[in-house]
Amino acid sequence: MTTFVLVHGAWHGPWAWDRIVPLLQAAGARTLTPDLSTAEDHGLHDHADDVVAALDTVREDGDLVLVGHSYAGLVVREAADARPDLISHIVLVDGWAGPDGASMVSLAPGGFADAIRTAAEKLGDGWRIPAPPPEAFGVVDTDDAAWLAARMLPQPLRTFTEPTCLSGAVDRIPGTAVYCRPQTYPFDRFGEALGYRTRALDAPHDVMLTDPEPLAQILLDACFLQEEEA
Repeated sequence: MTTFVLVHGAWHGPWAWDRIVPLLQAAGARTLTPDLSTAEDHGLHDHADDVVAALDTVREDGDLVLVGHSYAGLVVREAADARPDLISHIVLVDGWAGPDGASMVSLAPGGFADAIRTAAEKLGDGWRIPAPPPEAFGVVDTDDAAWLAARMLPQPLRTFTEPTCLSGAVDRIPGTAVYCRPQTYPFDRFGEALGYRTRALDAPHDVMLTDPEPLAQILLDACFLQEEEA
């Protein structure tokens, strides 16, 4: 049996996977949705520790697929680097990712760092980044947008500025990079640079909310890819 560890992106919470979890469980998989802390002093390394703690609770036999959405692409790769023998496959969903030392501010286009620091300074007491509107994630349905807006939380600035610390062990784990079209950032190239298979999906950035069925199928397909590589 496969266990999917589903890690949410910035400004989101475990609830981001609410529409994916039943689909994976109906296919016979187990799921785990760790929560990334929004404490003032927490950064990317703390979030990776949150995921490692969740991984260490998985005791059942079977494959373990680690999934990271958006910002959590960086988080899951650092967590996997710490526990490479546990992970069968990594899936990035419109995920930010890079080599050792990569961060959101190093990967994002020019102006991003200044924009988030300004937002934190003016609206977040200098340390937290207020959540963008749902439209920024491609969520335009009125009901879905209201549901999302009511749940999003500010993001600690340090999580975007802190660079990853990777030994290289994560690069021995096969991966799939799902990128949504039309693209907002070059998520396909992030995956290709890591040697991951890439899969295109015609959906907005918050695909797990708007198009859960096709994304769930891609996640399940990752199990078969892992079996082929074994």
